[in-house]
Parts: sequence; C-alpha cells; structure tokens
Amino acid sequence: MPVIEPNGVALPTISREDQERCEELLQRWMVALNSYDAAGMKSVMRFPHVRLAENRVAIYQADDSPMDLFMRLRQQHGWHHSAWNEIRLLQSSPTKAHYAVQYTRYHEDGSVLSVCDSLYMFTCVDGDWKLQGRSSFGA
Repeated sequence: MPVIEPNGVALPTISREDQERCEELLQRWMVALNSYDAAGMKSVMRFPHVRLAENRVAIYQADDSPMDLFMRLRQQHGWHHSAWNEIRLLQSSPTKAHYAVQYTRYHEDGSVLSVCDSLYMFTCVDGDWKLQGRSSFGA
C-alpha cells in the first residue's frame, strides 16, 4: 500500500522486480535455515542485522552465526525445520521493504512446534537487497 503525502501524492514504492528479489531472498533464507547453512543465511543478511524477540534485541555482526537461535531451539525443543505459511509485502519504498511473514516450526516427525508471526525488513544499498532485521513473536 503506498504512503500518501498530505498533498495527496503517493510516495514511490518498491518495483515489482525488487519485490520479486526480496521474496526470492526469503526463499533462499528458508532453504539455508533448513539445511543448517549459516553461510547461506548470511548471504541473505545485511550487517549489522537486528533481531527483536522475547523482549530482547540481538544485533548480529558479519562474524556471528545466525544459527545460534536455531541450535538452541533444536536442543531445547526439538526443532527440525521451518516452512513459510504467508509472505506479504506491507510497506515499501525504493530502498526499504517490510514483509509480514508467518512460518511454522516443525519437529522431525512433522508435528508442529510453533506458528510464529514476524516482520522482516529489507534494505537496498547500491542496488543490493538484503535482510536487515527481523521482529518476531517467536522465541
């Protein structure tokens, strides 16, 4: 949905091509996550990368492992893999996009561990879209 200035003029939004790029990055993120591939996840992320969840802010730098959370979920709760339920562009500009996403976390046997809503934020720097931050209602 475009942002409208007080004079009634709509501000520019993300292009269809850039929207497709962001959504491709979300798919790559999930494939890397489910492959336990930290390098693959990092290839989608922009650093510093911010994650807000459970009333805590985590700031990942390029040398941090984005798998830390998922290894903890695996050890403590038996997380095995995740899948997108919904990916929806909420707001955008030519250099930023906010996506409302919902995903399900599963145990190895396919039973549901949790269903989580999140906001994923992409930024574009020098024509390069990356995932800059996430705000999650999940652990």
